[in-house]
Amino acid sequence: MNPASDTTTDTGTKIQIHDPTLRDGHHAVRHQLGRDQLRAYAEAANAAGVPVVEVGHGNGLGASSLQVGRALLSDDEMLATVREALTTSSLGVFMLPGWGTVRDLDNAIAHGVDIVRIGTHCTEGSLAERHLGHLREAGVEAHAVLLMSHMATPEQLGEECARLVGFGATGVGIMDSSGHYLPADVAERITAILAAVDVPVMFHGHNNLGMAVANSVAAADAGASVLDACARGFGAGAGNTQIEALVPVLERIGYRTGIDFYKLLDAADLAERNLMTSPPAVDSIAIVSGLAGVFSGFKTRVIDISTRESVDPRDVFFALGRRQAVAGQEDLIVDVVQTMTRSDHGSVRA
Repeated sequence: MNPASDTTTDTGTKIQIHDPTLRDGHHAVRHQLGRDQLRAYAEAANAAGVPVVEVGHGNGLGASSLQVGRALLSDDEMLATVREALTTSSLGVFMLPGWGTVRDLDNAIAHGVDIVRIGTHCTEGSLAERHLGHLREAGVEAHAVLLMSHMATPEQLGEECARLVGFGATGVGIMDSSGHYLPADVAERITAILAAVDVPVMFHGHNNLGMAVANSVAAADAGASVLDACARGFGAGAGNTQIEALVPVLERIGYRTGIDFYKLLDAADLAERNLMTSPPAVDSIAIVSGLAGVFSGFKTRVIDISTRESVDPRDVFFALGRRQAVAGQEDLIVDVVQTMTRSDHGSVRA
């Protein structure tokens, strides 16, 4: 059933929803989801007709480590479990060069992955060249996404995406990794990317400023055809775009998602019961993180280290923002806190 679209005028425009609940959500639970949790949600999302279900360590293939957190399960265990649960939905994975390798990609391919996303910092798309070329030769659908995209201009993002398509990407897009955008920011960037490429364009929103659904709609209105969203927004920091809110909003506007609304609500209810201690919230730290333009996945470590050293975590986020910290630079948290400690805990906000 999809009563959310009962009173809309169908524009005929299809939006593909890509669900990284079982990957990005891992950030919120220190990468500790077990087999039964993965299987149950994957089966529920599959029953709802979610087109793509993504699984893995929060930082992607090969990322389980002391630096960013050891996952409860290996990549093999996660891939096998979710692959078995999906009968109609496609299986997606994510990889950051430097964490994952070509060997990890081959392993995912062996497990029957359908879509691979390669992520890089917004101005470092060239790091994906080898991996996109490898996936192209393997005949696997390969998308490329630019992280921390607020750190680049719309024109730069368009140029990077054009370069990624040249490397073999069959889809490109941006992640609002810190939840920094407003709808006008998103529209401007999606428009610039669409002017530079002729492949599907995607948007991945975070909810630090409470704008994730609005930003995702702005992306669709600007021409993006792939949108990311998670059950209850399950993800790093304030969480991602909330799938059970986004889908009916899109349907009311007139976009088509092909997702069964009631079954989607059932999947979201299951996720809240089985995957998380509580849904993500737009709390004070999340808001500061979004304003500072800092990767949402830093939240837990910033709080842990700041609490241990009796430093205000809000000051730490603003300091990290000035340093333009990106995912994978978690060591900067320690540097910032140590600097503040030596400064007698003085405020470092602008």
